[in-house]
Amino acid sequence: MLYYFFEYLTQYYSSFDVFRYLTLRIILSALTALALSLIIGPVVIRYLSKNRLYQTIREDGPQSHLDKKSETPSMGGLIIIISVLVSTLLWADIFSKYIWILIFILLTFGLIGFYDDYQKFRHSSSAGISGKTKLLYQIIFSGIIAYFIYTTAMSSIETSLTMPFLKNFALNLGILFIPWTIFVIVGSSNAVNLTDGLDGLAILPCILIAAAFVLFAYVEGNFNIANYLLIPYLSGVSEIAIFSSAIVGSGLGFLWYNSYPAQVFMGDVGSLSLGAILATIAVLLRLEIVYAIMGGVFVMEALSVMIQVASYKIFKKRVFKMSPIHHHFELKGWPEPKIIVRFWIITFILVLIALASLKIR
Repeated sequence: MLYYFFEYLTQYYSSFDVFRYLTLRIILSALTALALSLIIGPVVIRYLSKNRLYQTIREDGPQSHLDKKSETPSMGGLIIIISVLVSTLLWADIFSKYIWILIFILLTFGLIGFYDDYQKFRHSSSAGISGKTKLLYQIIFSGIIAYFIYTTAMSSIETSLTMPFLKNFALNLGILFIPWTIFVIVGSSNAVNLTDGLDGLAILPCILIAAAFVLFAYVEGNFNIANYLLIPYLSGVSEIAIFSSAIVGSGLGFLWYNSYPAQVFMGDVGSLSLGAILATIAVLLRLEIVYAIMGGVFVMEALSVMIQVASYKIFKKRVFKMSPIHHHFELKGWPEPKIIVRFWIITFILVLIALASLKIR
């Protein structure tokens, strides 16, 4: 909204035009989201604690979680959602279709997570809503967005699969774009949800990936830079950089309270929405494979669960001491902070590899 407010003021005083520059709005979006999350964080935490909305711990989980985390409030993802939403509405072009696509995913997947968290608190169980019900809602909402993107695409590149490090590869998916997009969004949403099991484990990888998307959105939305780097030019996607920078700012603010030992957990309301949002940004920027590289930790967590389940059903044996894999390392005796920081380092390296694809083609 401020984008158009300053555009109006520019006719009276030209210096206000600086607030319409994308680079400045990216910075202001991150700072606004950071400030909001730091301000509302204590308010949300006090409310959650007062109403005893504590994290529900798996009874078969590590004993340290039952001892130390059972009275830590959950649903802190509301801090992220509110901060991202307000900051985006303030600094982004609110008439951009990309902004409303991202807001739709943020709110709908946040609503799924909120309902799941609510059911856990209501029944004092870590089960929440059934997996089939959750998956159905995720498919419906991601399907709506996939269909909208497909039907409003202005060029074939918007529905084509691109590959990092290859400058001339673009596979037009056609109608298969819709199920592919659903798979990417739903898979990412659940993968981030599985990763969110230790203090700060999921949020910093989300911040690093969102920061990379700021750069990708900026260059893909700039005709001259995109042509120079031999990457697809996508008109209008530069506004996604504003949304991504809001994720960075709000994530940093949330990490202030979520770092070890955590004062609050994001809950499903945060993890499901963040996973879906990052995947949607990847779809809009045609960077699904790049996102899979950057989100290698998320992929590893999800694969560990699938391997564990398949192995037990087929061979009646467990590959890991416990899944997701971060619990495996806990039960091996690794201190929680060491697991967290090492997973952060892995993500940082993977993000750098993904960023190298901008130049190595």
